[in-house]
Amino acid sequence: MFGHAPSQRKPRRLLAILVSVTVLTAPLLTTSDTASAATGTPITGTASGRCLDVVGQSTASGAGINIYDCTGNANQAWTFTSAGELRVYDSPMCLDVAGQSTTPGAKLQIYACNGGANQQWKINGNGTITGVQSGLCLDVVGAGTANSTLVDLWTCNGGANQQWKTTAGDSQPPSVPGNARISDLACDSVTFAWNAAGDNVGVAFYDVYHDGQLIKSVSGSTLSTSLTVVPGVTWGLYVNARDAAGNVSQASATVPVTPPQCQVDTQAPTAPGSLTGTVSGTTVTLRWSASTDNVAVKFYDIYRGTTRVGTVTANGTTPPATTFTDSGLAANTAYTYYVVARDAQANVSAHSNTVSLTTGSACGNPVCAVTQIATDTDIPWGLATLPDGIILYNRRDAQNIIHLNPATGAKTDVGTVPNVQSTDGEGGLTGLAISSTYASDHWLYIMHTSPTDNRIVRIKLENDRLNTGTEQVLLSGILRNKFHDGGRLRFGPDGKLYASTGDAQNGDNAQNRTSLNGKVLRLNPDGSVPSDNPFGNAVWSYGHRNPQGLAFDSQGRLWEQEFGNAVMDETNLITKGGNYGWPACEGTSGTCGTAGFIAPKRTYPTADGSCSGIAIVRDVLYVACERGTRMYREVISGSDLTNVQTYFNGTYGRLRTVEPAPDGGLWLTTSNNGDKDSIPNNSNERIFHVALG
Repeated sequence: MFGHAPSQRKPRRLLAILVSVTVLTAPLLTTSDTASAATGTPITGTASGRCLDVVGQSTASGAGINIYDCTGNANQAWTFTSAGELRVYDSPMCLDVAGQSTTPGAKLQIYACNGGANQQWKINGNGTITGVQSGLCLDVVGAGTANSTLVDLWTCNGGANQQWKTTAGDSQPPSVPGNARISDLACDSVTFAWNAAGDNVGVAFYDVYHDGQLIKSVSGSTLSTSLTVVPGVTWGLYVNARDAAGNVSQASATVPVTPPQCQVDTQAPTAPGSLTGTVSGTTVTLRWSASTDNVAVKFYDIYRGTTRVGTVTANGTTPPATTFTDSGLAANTAYTYYVVARDAQANVSAHSNTVSLTTGSACGNPVCAVTQIATDTDIPWGLATLPDGIILYNRRDAQNIIHLNPATGAKTDVGTVPNVQSTDGEGGLTGLAISSTYASDHWLYIMHTSPTDNRIVRIKLENDRLNTGTEQVLLSGILRNKFHDGGRLRFGPDGKLYASTGDAQNGDNAQNRTSLNGKVLRLNPDGSVPSDNPFGNAVWSYGHRNPQGLAFDSQGRLWEQEFGNAVMDETNLITKGGNYGWPACEGTSGTCGTAGFIAPKRTYPTADGSCSGIAIVRDVLYVACERGTRMYREVISGSDLTNVQTYFNGTYGRLRTVEPAPDGGLWLTTSNNGDKDSIPNNSNERIFHVALG
């Protein structure tokens, strides 16, 4: 329960190593046939660079397992079979847990393959190899890296001594799985199938996703699987192929699926009752009594006058809350409200009683008036303010940049960014930052997806036009995929450019410090690597899944917002060289207590989160959330986030980007339509100014 601390285990380890040397002296004198190369592939320890090795090249049942210099010999040639076995010597000899033990410290050996659960293994996306029977990880004893260090089973902790590369020298990803399709659609299940992908070595796994969330992994010999789905909820299903070395293909085409309801429901909920309201400055807080329904109430819709201004949503089996806060109202103004209940099949109740409330004479609240300044048919993504107060923003799928005068609403297209290609998902034209010396150099810093990668470029804005002839590629080779492309840019008070990059739907990337994916990166303005970066490359922090928002506080500290998979999202305080745990942990779920992992400062259930953009104004953090359809306000106190408040819950739908405005307020954008399909101009989005009290 106390982890795998080398200091606690050295005495047993040293004895075991000495015993192994004594007992296995005879098998060291094996024939040259035994030591010859085989058709299997090596399994290499990430920490040591040495190979998983049968001690003494023995072929006898019971021979132990250690790490040793990679030789290409048959005792280091492993084959992962469709049955989950790890075979060695091109023979029916399997990696085996002695005595079928399921306790940490269990001995590993080779033994005649027999199909037992103690001979079945799972190669995970984070580089670990776990025993199917025990759930424990292949572990190099005492975190050793020397030749002949034994390997056993231990509690998974994300350490480098538990990470392995399962195909040495293979850097080629599989091809895209073809012809993704569904069949046998029912209210709670569907069969999802695809055509096999190709690979230079072989496909080991297929990873099935909906809308960027991993829901299932199956073996490389499996081309269809049954999935559990949610009645009435539309998902976009797709699949990636993954080989044993951890290389991941680009995603298949997306297949939309909307399961029918499991039962016909025509009965509306009862009307919400006892609606009351209170006023504080220009903020109204409403409360009501819960409705009932023959199945379940899923939503409360709040109306101001005849306009729906918010929705409170159930979270799984937890009913929706019966309170709502309406912020950013005009001063000295009367407003009338009512509430209706709605079930999963869109049956709507009669409305509650009506209440009329009048706001105060001035805004005494943290969040005050909200003013719409523009609309757009594409998705506003990166947004920045020029020194003269003019807004520039990227249109993700249309791939151009707009010059917006917030005072008049006048918009000008300043040009299309060259070499942008979308991903039928989240890729495209994303991050945008203004040079800290813009007045003299006119550089715009842009992050985007290209046909081959994600990259950071800079282009000069001259006479309100992009001068594409000045384009410089500052950093390329950031892997792309349908989802998990990251994409925010932010200049720090140190004059360096910071960028957030997704793991390209491959958790291995996040823990690989030589990879640019699953990271926060740090560059000089010319694209060179600062001399004080922790790993000698562009990586500033690692262990991230799909980080996006970046913002600096008054102390010059960097805060980051990150998408989780299906459990929780997180806000992190970024430190130089820090490891934030993905894929071993998601938020605080998983092995997040492992030494060396940095815990988030705040987590959010994904139903209330899926937050993309963050901004800091006067040491208050503002977080814009998509699935959660809300903005969080969180006071930075020391290194904690306190006094958390929720605004605009459902009022404007999915919120994508929040940025500081020059007057001390915020710019805020929506992302309600077409944000997962890469089709240009199929949205109906809004850009707001939010005044802060």
